[in-house]
Amino acid sequence: MDPATGLWLLAGQNGTDEGNGTIQQPEFLPWDVPQWALDAVASLVVIVLAWLVARLLVQLFSRRLARHFDRPSLTRVSLAGIRVGVYLFALVTLLRINGLDLGNIALSVTIFSAVIGVILAPIVGSIISGVFLLADQPYEIGDMIELSDRGTRGFVNDITLRYTKVITLDNTFLVVPNGEMRERDVTNYSAEDARVRLSLDVLITYESDLAAARQYMEQSARDVEGVISGGPGIRVGMARYPASPDCLVANFGDHGILLRLRYWVHEPYRIQRVQSKVQTNVWDAFEGEDVEIAYPHSHLMFDETSGELQVATGADGHEPGAGRIEAVGDAERIGDDGVDADGDPERGRGGHSGER
Repeated sequence: MDPATGLWLLAGQNGTDEGNGTIQQPEFLPWDVPQWALDAVASLVVIVLAWLVARLLVQLFSRRLARHFDRPSLTRVSLAGIRVGVYLFALVTLLRINGLDLGNIALSVTIFSAVIGVILAPIVGSIISGVFLLADQPYEIGDMIELSDRGTRGFVNDITLRYTKVITLDNTFLVVPNGEMRERDVTNYSAEDARVRLSLDVLITYESDLAAARQYMEQSARDVEGVISGGPGIRVGMARYPASPDCLVANFGDHGILLRLRYWVHEPYRIQRVQSKVQTNVWDAFEGEDVEIAYPHSHLMFDETSGELQVATGADGHEPGAGRIEAVGDAERIGDDGVDADGDPERGRGGHSGER
């Protein structure tokens, strides 16, 4: 006997109270059974049936939905919707078995609005954002993304209607509500084309061999595993860029010539390691060659009288330094009476803020 037939026999032909939906005493039982026991058995049967039906429907539609959508995220959300639908139907059935009628459950408008605004508003907002994310397809399960405001990179593990789960490169789980994902700047490294272009800026001195420096930098990138060393150009939008490493003169700065190396990598999964190897190769290539990496420095230029100070004794015979000071250049001569050469006592007392 299958569970559905047992539930129907348990209820009997007139075994359900039309007033409240509870299970009544079947006529074929020779003894009286408590009402709570009948309700408990019926509820258990409904729960088991709901679990079996949900599992059967998921197994039946999983492959069909996967072929139809061709997107793991939509397939998972659709299967979750099937489960939720079956469980909601089972919940309504359980409420009726236990004598609860949804039509008799009434809430005032104020309480209902408070519940919606305080509890359900964030959930509903995340669900709506999840619908837009699934429709816009900014990323898919398995894509490598970066949250620009956090500087965190990782792989998308799951996309639901409420949140997006990301496995970071540090092997930690990051669960972000879909409402926040829509407001953030998300960089997708796996969309359309997994190849990524990187750049390296190096400042060399004006005395360095410019042509040799560019050649060394390009060769340093070609020697690294994972860097695209050549081939047809890579199309980005309406433009096409060379696939091989290319070193350009970016700017003539105050302290040297700025060179910018651009190169492409096959996959975005080991960017930092590739960058480190390229920079190490550039450093080794410049070592011992006619190329020097520039650094900020300054040259101080002095004329013939810079830094000189003349001290003379006054006519009254004061010791040197105790009387009159004569500064070279355009500075004033200040006497021991505190009056400058022009007769201004204020300037003589230090009121002049100019050069002494």
